[in-house]
Amino acid sequence: MYDWLIVGAGFAGSVLAERLANERGDKVLLIDRRNHIGGNAYDRFDEAGLLIHQYGPHIFHTNSEAIAEYLSRFTEWRPYEHRVLAHVDGKLVPIPINLDTVNTLYGLELGPEDLEAWFAARAEAVAEIRTSEDVVVSKVGRELYEKFFRGYTRKQWGMDPSELDKSVTARVPTRTNRDDRYFADSFQAMPRHGYTRMFEAMVASPNINVMLQTEYRDIRDIVPHRRTIFTGPIDEFFGYRFGRLPYRSLQFRHVTLNQENHQPVAVVNYPQTEDYTRVTEYKHLTGQEHLKTSLTYEFPAAEGDPYYPIPRPENQELFKRYERLALATPDVWFVGRLATYRYYNMDQVVAQALATFRRISDALPTEADTRTVHAIGTGAAKA
Repeated sequence: MYDWLIVGAGFAGSVLAERLANERGDKVLLIDRRNHIGGNAYDRFDEAGLLIHQYGPHIFHTNSEAIAEYLSRFTEWRPYEHRVLAHVDGKLVPIPINLDTVNTLYGLELGPEDLEAWFAARAEAVAEIRTSEDVVVSKVGRELYEKFFRGYTRKQWGMDPSELDKSVTARVPTRTNRDDRYFADSFQAMPRHGYTRMFEAMVASPNINVMLQTEYRDIRDIVPHRRTIFTGPIDEFFGYRFGRLPYRSLQFRHVTLNQENHQPVAVVNYPQTEDYTRVTEYKHLTGQEHLKTSLTYEFPAAEGDPYYPIPRPENQELFKRYERLALATPDVWFVGRLATYRYYNMDQVVAQALATFRRISDALPTEADTRTVHAIGTGAAKA
């Protein structure tokens, strides 16, 4: 009998498996329908011996010391600050938009204060910021919106930014200085030996049994277990009772080139041209030295594995119907991106999993606790 059946071996499922097994001594069966652990953060060595991310680039960053310390139990780190360029008007310029972006594109020599005024002169007044378009045009105006955001968003989401919630473009800041880092978090690094090695260390407990290429519906009724943690799509768990929650998917084309480098940074975005949204060159992320280089071309898609919940009010309403079902389902905990229909960074998923573990520990005594209480009660009765 397992104490827990955990569905999904990505960050949410693996962190909870580790905590339940090592902190509480619970017996855990961790399953995944894929043939590997690590979820979308899974990385592997390709045929050329280059470490690549199977599902596109994953860059770890956080402002939480507690989360960085927790994950440091399972990996050493390689310091890395992520930088992204965008191919705009035939030039490679920094994204998020900063001082160098504007000066390079327009042949200007603005300073930080000049750029603030330059943005202000082009910004459009928006009475209420509701959509992704509103966010951008209210900050930097319509011309930069068209160059950097509209085409990229249409490719990524299959919708115009005017149809999407403000949260989509609000994630990308605009800077008036020359800071060209994509993230500003206090801790930015890559697992020194890769994400997969980190996950392997995380679930390396005699209390955890891992089963891959395993569907939840195939074993839920035949493997004895007390409780379930579900990190897959919440609508799938309930048999799509109210209809399917909409997602955007991704397709990846992995290519190895017989040259040492292809591009100056790890990721180059293509908001104006090409069918793909971005190209990733992994040696920038990993620090690996090799005579060849491996790239991933990323193509958004309407069909395929669910990656990004589509942030629109009607989709949130549909999710809320499933959430009410989840809250009324005993002995099942729903955790992670797909189970809560929300876009999370990796550190946010870890934070949610650790918070869920604390709630579990507060709500449920361990088997050892139960035996202790029973023994004390028996002793008192005898006395």
